[in-house]
Amino acid sequence: MSDVKHFDPDTALESVVRLFWRQGAASTGIQDVVTATGLSRSSLYATFGGKQELYRAALRRYVEHRSQPAFRRLAEDRRGLPAVADFFAALIEARCSGAYARWGCMVSNAHTGADNGDPEIRTLLDHHHQQLRDALHAALVTAESQGQLGPDTAPAAAADLLALLAYGVNLRSRAGADASELGRTVTAALTSLGGRAEP
Repeated sequence: MSDVKHFDPDTALESVVRLFWRQGAASTGIQDVVTATGLSRSSLYATFGGKQELYRAALRRYVEHRSQPAFRRLAEDRRGLPAVADFFAALIEARCSGAYARWGCMVSNAHTGADNGDPEIRTLLDHHHQQLRDALHAALVTAESQGQLGPDTAPAAAADLLALLAYGVNLRSRAGADASELGRTVTAALTSLGGRAEP
């Protein structure tokens, strides 16, 4: 294959994101990356480094372009529990239908992979978790201020619970769980907090 002298690294990296997202790092070889991007090995290595560097860059891009915008919307939404319900409804829809159905979440997938022992990846995963938890906490503080939480519901503990539920949705959807089943679980969790908002 002839070397590609001119290409858009951003476009190539997005192709790599989808490849690692769908297949996982352990199941993806550098030849898979070559095939997905249409680039030569030398172009890939010169631009991104080896497979591990490429995986780190892809994971960072996923977080920046997919996770963080959703977290910002949730944290800035002033509706309280309905905002949390909408966050989970969108998550279930994205995981169970459309172009990326049954791929799960690239970050959740990374939590279960061997590469999470890489210190840079571990830091990225921890930071992602904190951002998710903080966004949920912000929405739950709003919910509390609007009288939407039960008297025994602490926003901090509830945020930890819902963050874990989000990972569960991601992993169960990748395993083929039905969207309505996941929705019922989310509804039960939100009801237990004292709210009636349904996803």
